[in-house]
Formats: sequence, structure tokens, C-alpha cells
Amino acid sequence: MKPTTRGTLAAVVTGVAAAVGAAATPAAAAGSVPVPVPLGGISQSLGTQVPEASLDVPLLTPGTPEGPRYATGRLLPEGVLPQVPIGGTLPGADLHAPLPRLLGEGFDHLDVDAPAAGLHTLGPGLDLDAPLTQPDPDNFGLPALKAPEAGLLAPVLRTAAGAGLGTGSGR
Repeated sequence: MKPTTRGTLAAVVTGVAAAVGAAATPAAAAGSVPVPVPLGGISQSLGTQVPEASLDVPLLTPGTPEGPRYATGRLLPEGVLPQVPIGGTLPGADLHAPLPRLLGEGFDHLDVDAPAAGLHTLGPGLDLDAPLTQPDPDNFGLPALKAPEAGLLAPVLRTAAGAGLGTGSGR
């Protein structure tokens, strides 16, 4: 391959990568990517109306976990294994289905609209403490024994999902 061809190819690849990166940034900021389901070919080949569908695919973004916090009276910090926050959206859907009329000609329609809803989660975490206390000056600087502590931090899920169902005449 000639050097000029390589240079041209490199410039084209760089331009395409920049365009894809610029196009992906708004989608990542939105939290979901709309994906139309292509059913037009089925409609043309069968000669009838078919459902129209569009789905929202979520983009999950992990957050920064809170680091361990040191507390007085403990040898190990609180939150040994921290909870990891994850943000994103629930998948959404927009469906439009034709309903044939039982009496007469034509179609009515059924619409289902379930918009993508915000989703905030925290993964499970672990909290441990050693079976020893901090060094005690009254005990010649030696730690005392105590019951070991172990705790599982439950995962958290927060969202508010909604949907709408409607019918109507023709389309």
C-alpha cells in the first residue's frame, strides 16, 4: 500500500472515529439509546399492517464507591467492601399495534407507551470488625477480646416506572 493511500485511509478512519464519538456523547448523557424495530419489510411482504415498535436500551454507568471510613473504637474501618453506585435507566418501549375491526373495514389501534425511567442502585457491601479492641493503656497497651462483628449491607434499588395503554380508531 502506498504511503499516500495509508495517509488517506488514516484520515478517513480518524474522521469516522471522531464522528462516532461525537454522536455517542449525547446518547451517553441521556442514559438510554432509542432503537427502532424494523418491521416495515414484513408489512410490505404480507400486504397488511403490522405492529410498530421502538425500544430504549439502557446505558448503565458505574459510579465511584465511597471509601472506607475510620471510626474510633474499631480496628478495621467501616465499609471494608464499599457499595458501588450504578446509575442508568430501565428499558423503555413504545408499541403501536393495529387491531382489525370486527364489523366493517379498516383497523383500530392499540398503543403501549412505557418510557425509560431513571434507575439508581447501590451494590451489596460488607462491614467487618476484628475480635480485638484498640490497645488499652490500662491493660499495659494490650488489646482486649470482644465478639467479632460482620454485617452485610443490603443492595438498594430506586426507580419510578410508569406506562400508558390506549386505544383509538385508525392510523
